[in-house]
Amino acid sequence: MGKHKTKRSKIFVLDTNIILHDHNAIKKFQENDIVIPMAVLEELDKFKKGFDSININARGFMREIDHLTDSKLFGEKGVKLGENLGYINIVANHPFSKNLEKLFKDDIQDHRILSTAIWIRDSNPDKYVALVTKDINLRMKAKACGMIAEDYKSDRIEDEKIEKQQQDIEWIRDCSEDDLLLLQEKGIEANKLLQGTIKANQLFIFERKNKSLVYAKYNIKAGLIEQEKEKYAYGIRPRNHEQMFALNACLDKDIQLVSLTGGAGTGKTLIALAAAIEQANEYDQIILTRPTVILGNQDIGFLPGNEKSKMTPFVQPLMDNIQVIKSQFKKGSKDANKIESMLKEEKILISPLAYIRGRSLGNVFYIIDEAQNLSPHEIKTIITRAGKHTKMVFTGDINQIDQPYLDKWSNGLTHLYEKMSGQALFQHVDLKKGVRSPLSEIASRLL
Repeated sequence: MGKHKTKRSKIFVLDTNIILHDHNAIKKFQENDIVIPMAVLEELDKFKKGFDSININARGFMREIDHLTDSKLFGEKGVKLGENLGYINIVANHPFSKNLEKLFKDDIQDHRILSTAIWIRDSNPDKYVALVTKDINLRMKAKACGMIAEDYKSDRIEDEKIEKQQQDIEWIRDCSEDDLLLLQEKGIEANKLLQGTIKANQLFIFERKNKSLVYAKYNIKAGLIEQEKEKYAYGIRPRNHEQMFALNACLDKDIQLVSLTGGAGTGKTLIALAAAIEQANEYDQIILTRPTVILGNQDIGFLPGNEKSKMTPFVQPLMDNIQVIKSQFKKGSKDANKIESMLKEEKILISPLAYIRGRSLGNVFYIIDEAQNLSPHEIKTIITRAGKHTKMVFTGDINQIDQPYLDKWSNGLTHLYEKMSGQALFQHVDLKKGVRSPLSEIASRLL
């Protein structure tokens, strides 16, 4: 064989959901070749109209293919994707082999894509050929047929980085009393305590010998680790140190972007809402929403009523949290009536996420609940709408994802931390302890 092995070239056959997830995916396979079955184009044609992310990705892919081919034909090899990239080709659907006919009686697009991938593999015995799809069921079907199938991993965050997100608070257990006194008076220089770099808004817990705790955060502008004091927001008091850090972040005027992650009942949404209402006089509006319906390319048009009525079933958990805040005050009191007035005057507004596109949201406190069901592109779309003096709080649980082609490694909330961590205007807190009830905490942990 000689001293050097020849690198085996690869061909990746892409499923429709890869393109709908990321229309730039075709340029993320390095020097390897890409094949698009005709069945994929047929499916993409159904998604070219609309303003959801999948519609935008479908149109973006078509424009890119049109630009690449220009006046050229694909030919046998296809067209070059770019410098240091492979070729892309579109191939006609190929009929089922006899083995496939025995396995699958239904003539559906998934089976056509699989049949074409098998034909590509059999036509290129000297190459590594794999079907790439985010559809777990199709991957299982492919493997049952002896076809190599892979998930799309270009936007996948590594496990160790996700674990780091969930361990964002650093404990300091051997700090001297002199340093603690200095911390409480004016702050400590970071390099006095820690070696290496320290990111903006890094959270700390200092533990004394008597087990009492002092909370702190790194102020990158001052270059100091400063004490964080417990704050309250419209009748809501933090029940643990993670909630304290989360509420302080939501109340901090210098922090424009906050992500709160954690399991059910950890208080993510309640803290965000309480902070928003506490600061209501500083914002023109508090906007509440969840991505469950609109950005999933589903329609609320079949529901009765106006926009607010249609969205009510989907944002009821947000309204439940408002009721929790109201319950902190006596019925008919000034503080309770203020919340009712804000709802009637739409100072607190329920709004579908789809309506954010094209808007510039200035001086708004924007809460996006269940953000784990957003793709990285959708998260970017939302944040780029932020105008001056706008604050955005994303809440969610990366272990409870409802979208079929997202997971804890590829969802937008995970990517938000990965891309924004270390920015002075961003703060992330992972809440671990359930406070809704002992039953809720045990169920979240064990079931």
